[in-house]
Amino acid sequence: MTTIAIIGAGPGLGSAVARRFGREGFDVALVARDEARLDALAGALGAEGVNARGFSADVREPEQLRDALDRAAAHLGPVEVLQYSPLPRRDFMRPVLETTYLDLVGPVEFSVYGPVTAVQQVLPGMRELGRGTILFVNGGTAVLPHQDRAGTSIAFAAESAYGQLLHHALADDGVHVAQLIIPGAIVAGHERKDPGVLADTLWRLHRDRHGFRHFADDLDA
Repeated sequence: MTTIAIIGAGPGLGSAVARRFGREGFDVALVARDEARLDALAGALGAEGVNARGFSADVREPEQLRDALDRAAAHLGPVEVLQYSPLPRRDFMRPVLETTYLDLVGPVEFSVYGPVTAVQQVLPGMRELGRGTILFVNGGTAVLPHQDRAGTSIAFAAESAYGQLLHHALADDGVHVAQLIIPGAIVAGHERKDPGVLADTLWRLHRDRHGFRHFADDLDA
């Protein structure tokens, strides 16, 4: 079986996606900055029968991210599914009139350079497999900018454009690219935004391979 690499893996959505894909036989590469937390999460998943392993990297450091994905493929097998879903920092969300060009460096590194680095690293393996899925997970500002969250509004919009370009460019290569918009917060117990429900949604996006942009809930929710 092949591997899903979850970039931005944590105890909420990341672990739920790991469990969901793990039930389908996928090995799971968990990618985030904190190695100790990754090891703990991988251990918890292993106790549930999911073959998971952590690979630490900062998405704003391209060499770290490339190395983590290389190690994931070497230890677990080729990456068939890439999920890019790290949680943006709160200081990325400043009012637009207080946002300077320097304030946009972090969000752009996080939501543009990071995804481009990750995709370029796993794409040769997907082409060799003859199949693959790339899943972008974004907040509502990706499609409905908010004047008090300028950094994410601008950077998520750029990430969305990149994803949509990939969706068309890779269709003939057997690689499906999709985006899931999650308005507001992920909420345990919510009928549409509970981590387990969202993990089911992401599994269906991988399985059904239909369309680019999908919404977990209404934008005003």
